[in-house]
Amino acid sequence: MADPAIARRYQELCTEIRRHNRLYYELDRPEISDADYDRLFRELQQLEAEHPELGSAASPTRQVGARPSGTFSPVRHTVPMLSLRNARDLDEFAEFDRSLRQTFLGGSDILEYACEMKLDGVAVELTYEQGRLVRASTRGDGLVGEEITANLLTLKSVPRSLQPGCPELLDVRGEVYIDLVDFQALNRRQEESGAKTFANPRNAAAGSLRQLDPDITATRPLKIFCYGVGRCSAALPASQFILLAQLRQWGLRVNLDETRVCTGPDQVAACFADLQARRDRLDFEIDGLVIKVNRLALQEELGEINRRPRWAIALKFPPRQARTVVESVELQVGRTGAITPVAHLRPVNVSGVTVSRASLHNWDEIARLDLRVGDHVIVERAGDVIPDVVKVLTAERDGSQTAVPLPTACPVCDSAVLKPAGEVVPRCGNGACPARTIERLKHFVSRAAMDIEGLGEKQLRQLIELGKIEDVADLYTLSEADLFALERMGNTLANKLLRAIEASKSRPLSRLIFALGIRHVGEHTAKLLARHFASLDQLANTDPEQLKRLHEIGDKVAESVVDFFRDPAQQALLAKLTARGLAPQTEAVVAQGGPLAGQSIVITGTLQHWTRQEIEELVERLGGRSASSVSKKTSLVIAGANAGSKLERAQTLGIEVIDEETFQQRIAGWEQA
Repeated sequence: MADPAIARRYQELCTEIRRHNRLYYELDRPEISDADYDRLFRELQQLEAEHPELGSAASPTRQVGARPSGTFSPVRHTVPMLSLRNARDLDEFAEFDRSLRQTFLGGSDILEYACEMKLDGVAVELTYEQGRLVRASTRGDGLVGEEITANLLTLKSVPRSLQPGCPELLDVRGEVYIDLVDFQALNRRQEESGAKTFANPRNAAAGSLRQLDPDITATRPLKIFCYGVGRCSAALPASQFILLAQLRQWGLRVNLDETRVCTGPDQVAACFADLQARRDRLDFEIDGLVIKVNRLALQEELGEINRRPRWAIALKFPPRQARTVVESVELQVGRTGAITPVAHLRPVNVSGVTVSRASLHNWDEIARLDLRVGDHVIVERAGDVIPDVVKVLTAERDGSQTAVPLPTACPVCDSAVLKPAGEVVPRCGNGACPARTIERLKHFVSRAAMDIEGLGEKQLRQLIELGKIEDVADLYTLSEADLFALERMGNTLANKLLRAIEASKSRPLSRLIFALGIRHVGEHTAKLLARHFASLDQLANTDPEQLKRLHEIGDKVAESVVDFFRDPAQQALLAKLTARGLAPQTEAVVAQGGPLAGQSIVITGTLQHWTRQEIEELVERLGGRSASSVSKKTSLVIAGANAGSKLERAQTLGIEVIDEETFQQRIAGWEQA
């Protein structure tokens, strides 16, 4: 029998790891880093190795992920979705290679491996029957996941139908993720709307996939890379690498260009070193290299142990974390007045980069971390995202630490701070605040807005200090002489900048709507508004109810848009912009009096001929509004396969329900009429 103290520690570890599994897999709210989790997991493995009597089938070392939450319908994986064991370094991988060769191959063969990027995303399974996507599910506990078909169908990178020649039955495994630049943009939209920001791209992807409303998932920039199969009714090729190529031929998105076939540990080590050197230049987050025996027949022969394949291992990068001290907290003011706390840190090297600042997001996050100035903290750097404080070492406090109070006055202009009920971000209420002015100008000239190349923060600040500009409309009065007053500005640069300013006058309407910096209106919403309104005047003269009839426009956005255009200061600004020659290109494509005018349409179930986004856009082009839920106001329900509660509710309310074919026939009839 194990010593009582060891048995107690074993139970403590089991309880703690199960709790962290639930936080990570079910709630998308991890409390510790991957490195800290791996340390706990390895301690548990070590105890079980030294004291076999402690182990049981219920041990976290023999389980995958966490059980389904019950929020979604359960889906049993016919072939379990296994998780990988981890190698901390190349020595551990070399031991893995040696063990395979000695135990199963007689010690003589040199193994060939397929080396794939280990994406930091969310594992899913896609089931195709007769080439059509019929079901999508999460990994769950490896045996049972949750059905998320409607949500996965919103991803443009997930094909609804495979190419001819595909198997009659195919389970595809993949990883859903978010590119870093899209993650940053998503968090900016969350902050601007007063919503909670995401800690990292993986959390954002997990939370987006598990939305009860697929319309919300559709607004999230999710992508997928497929990496393997479960069931397959056709004969599989000879190797993992060729399997990936076959998946691509069938129309699935794979990361084949970054997959390497390596022979023996030395080539694997070179591949790992190359990938680690390029890690920070990638578009997405990875945390290591997945190394699989390349021959599929040998994978089958090697099998699995404790719910983990014997033929694969994840070689993880060193954690991109470091310990440092919070020396001060600076309050930054954005263009909407949002006041954001930023920690100034004692400089520390994190993954080859000196880090001296970290985002604290908001005061709810400060409270969650229990952070104070002077605290010893753990910071984490993730790609190009500004570093975050992930943990406060409260045990090392000596009493000298000071709290970070919620501000009562703007740190720049000393105006009163507003904090509307239900929002987590305090705001400066002074529209003329100098900090807000420079941020508005930076936003207006940015690439996603008016795209005035050559006007950066440095030039904008100089123009303000020289008295040449006070607002965005003044940009269109700048002359060559005004620009010559700037540092290092010659004829060539000045003329190029004037041409860029002139070209911006005819940008698409959506660019101008976004550039104006209307609160809660990001790039996506700006494009949506531009599709429904032929001009800025039309949008300015609308009312909240008309806006709320548009798909994806809720109360907050509608009120914010109307408040913006009713503000006398904004009306004066728009008049100046018009007087100075701004004439944005019209983008409106939605029929105001189409055959579906005034009708609320709900789409439910799995569609065969359209993606959900395509049919929603079609409904709106015909004048209708695509709604996410069935109510007494619903005019029509278009039902695909496996329609559930929405179909039942429509039938209960006596609302007309048609299938895709009938809808196609009606469209044809409208076009002929």
